[in-house]
Formats: sequence, structure tokens, C-alpha cells
Amino acid sequence: MKIVVAGAGEVGTHLAKMLSRENHDIVIVDSDEERLHNLSSSCDLLTLTGNVTSKRLLLEAGVSEADLFVAVTPSDDTNIVSAIIAKKMGAKLTVVRVGSDELISRENRDMFTGLGIDSMVYPEKIASREVTSVLHQSGVIHSVDFSEGKLSMLGVRMEQNAPIVGKTLEEAAAIYQMEYRAVAVLRNGQTIIPRRNFRFEENDLVYVVTNHAGIKGILTHSGNGQEDLHQVMILGGSHIGRLITKDLGKRYKIKIFESDKGKAYRLSDQFNHALIINGDGTQIDLLMEEGLQTTDVFIAVTGDSEDNILSCLVAKNMGVKHTVAEIENLDYINLAERLGIDTIINKKLIAAAHIYRYTLSGTISKIKQLALTDAEAMEFVVSPKSKIIEYPLNKTSFPENAIIGGIIRGTSGFVATGETHIQPGDHAVVFMIPSARNEVSRFFK
Repeated sequence: MKIVVAGAGEVGTHLAKMLSRENHDIVIVDSDEERLHNLSSSCDLLTLTGNVTSKRLLLEAGVSEADLFVAVTPSDDTNIVSAIIAKKMGAKLTVVRVGSDELISRENRDMFTGLGIDSMVYPEKIASREVTSVLHQSGVIHSVDFSEGKLSMLGVRMEQNAPIVGKTLEEAAAIYQMEYRAVAVLRNGQTIIPRRNFRFEENDLVYVVTNHAGIKGILTHSGNGQEDLHQVMILGGSHIGRLITKDLGKRYKIKIFESDKGKAYRLSDQFNHALIINGDGTQIDLLMEEGLQTTDVFIAVTGDSEDNILSCLVAKNMGVKHTVAEIENLDYINLAERLGIDTIINKKLIAAAHIYRYTLSGTISKIKQLALTDAEAMEFVVSPKSKIIEYPLNKTSFPENAIIGGIIRGTSGFVATGETHIQPGDHAVVFMIPSARNEVSRFFK
């Protein structure tokens, strides 16, 4: 594909690195020459320096022949204007990143579609949905649904008292009725695609595929019992903080800490079911005074990664059951995971992964990067000519660094086993290390 990316910030840079692993013709445009130089020295792509709304510059970048134009600068206005120009110049598909829920309302979305913008990505909304999905399923660190919930991917931590700690996959399957399949494990910063002789260890972050029937089993076997979550503290009245509060609704008792007085008043007008506290939520005395020690969930979504990490560590130390931190500094993500923060949000990775799916083959209906790991999940639509339908899974030479976690057939989802024989029309949920992507794709072409 011919792809033009407007914006070489962290979103554009991460997206460009993802795309450069494959055989795409990529041009990235930005006004920061140094940033472009650093990117071109590490990726196989072309760079152009200048204003991304310049018709001359976009013409030089080749947008008239572009299969995909992506605008991911920090400015909504710049992204929208550049995408409209690119579409008028001949770009086949235009995608923009936005930072306002007003822009993605139905009436505005229809208006922008008429102007030539094919898709708008709002990372904060995606992040808020991921957080609320996790909170609705206590004991789970990460949660992603496939085919409208027919199958789910859950991330769980192996606790010290977990019955399957110390056992191999084969041993655990022989002892317990496992209605789930382990598909990826993060251990000491390393991503593992587990096989039959893989042995679970305490503190492993294990990703499993399951349907609704298997959720109770994986929580029990990992030592994570069902917990009632009622009290929620949110540090920061940011876009994500507001969206999470809206999504949680009246099911929880919510307190929001916002240091800006004007913003705090606006929040109190917007949410009559939440208590808004005008104060610095990084102050431990204030948190304690407002009941941190009896809080079930602590969510830190200020614009400061360090404040979010430190406040979550304080909350964890006070016995809070689940902590969530927005961490925009990519260098801090693995550190935060090792420190025990349960759920980590990074809007840049969310935006890049969401946009990346527009470059994928029509046989792929969904892609999800697994937080904290090098692995990714793809949902493939199986065609009558796919190689994968020839034999049961235990008879195929599927790549070593990939595993088929589950199958969606009609209205039902089920966990894949060695005896599973995939059929045309199935949706197969596959987990892999990115280096295996091309080899995996050959089984579904």
C-alpha cells in the first residue's frame, strides 16, 4: 500500500514502525526535521519536512496516489483540514485522530464523512471502554471481546495461591476442566507463546481465550476470586476520566479529584452521580481523608505519567484492589507493570493499533496489541480457499510463535484444541509474535 502519515509524534512514530515491518510504501510528513531524521534512521520510509496542511507538500508526498492517508498530529483542526485536502487530491481512504467526543457524534461524523473523512479515531473513548470492561469483570487485568463478545481475551495475574502455579499446561488440563486456552504469557518482561510443556509461575501475566462459561474457571485457577467493586476514585477530570465516569454510571460510588477549580465546577454540573473534589489528588493526606483505604478501584488519568504511577503505588500500598494508570511515556510502561499496577492505558499505542487495522487484508476483521507484551491478536475470517481448513489444527504446521486461541462459528464461540477442524466462514482468533504475522497470514489467504 501507498501510505502517507501526517504527524511524526509518538502516535505517528509508533504507527510508522508497525507499518515499516511490512512491504508498504510509507511517507511521513511533519514540521519537526529532527524528529523525522530520527525516524528515518530507524525505519524504511521517506520523510518530508513542512506544514501537513500544505497542498504542495501533500502533493510531493504523493497523496494523489495514496491508498491510505492518516493524520495524527496533536491538533484536531490540523488533522481534519489535512485529511479533507488529501481526499480532494485523490487519497482513497482518510483516517484522523481526534481528541473530542463532540467530533465523533453522529451528526458531526456524517458531516465530516461528506467532507471526505472516512474514519475518526478517538483513543480516549477506546481507552475508557477497555477500563470499564475490566472493572465489570473483577479479577481481570485486561479484557478484549471478539465478534461482539462471543469470545473474550482476558489477562489475569497468577497469584501465589493459584492452583495451576507450578503445573504445565498439559498437567493443568488433565486435572482441571479448562474451558479456556492460554495464548500468551508475560514473564519478567519477556513474551512467551505457551506450549504443552509450559509451566505456570507465580506473578505471570497470562492471557487466555474463553467464552462466558470459562471465565469463572480461569479466575479460580489463577487465584483471583470474584470481588465486589463499589468505591472508585478517579484522579484527574481529563477526557478519559470523564468518559470512564459516564461509562460506569450509577453502578459505583465515584469520587473525582480535580485540582483546577473551573474544571471541577464543570464536572459537578455534568455528573450528579459522582462526588467532585477540588483538590490535588497526589496529596496522600487528602486521599486518606477521602477514604482511600476503603476504595476498591483507583484510576489515575492526569496528564502526568509520573504522578499517575506514584499515586497508584500509594493506593496499592493502602490495599486498593485494582489500580489503573494512564502512562503516556512509553519508557515507563514496563516499569509500571513490574511495580504491580494492574491496568495501564496508553493512548498513543491505542490510536496506532486502531489505525493499523486499515492496512490489513480483508480476511482480518480485528487486531489488538496485547498491553505490555510483544504479542498481538488477530481475528481472521476463514475463506473456502484458506489453507487452514485442510486438516485439524494438530496436523497443521502452524508457526511456532503463533497459536489459535478460539473459533467463532455462527452465533457461538469456543476454545480451539488440537482436534479442532476450522471450517469456511469461521472466525479464528490468533495470537502471535509480530515476526510470525506473514507466515500466519498465508494460512488464511
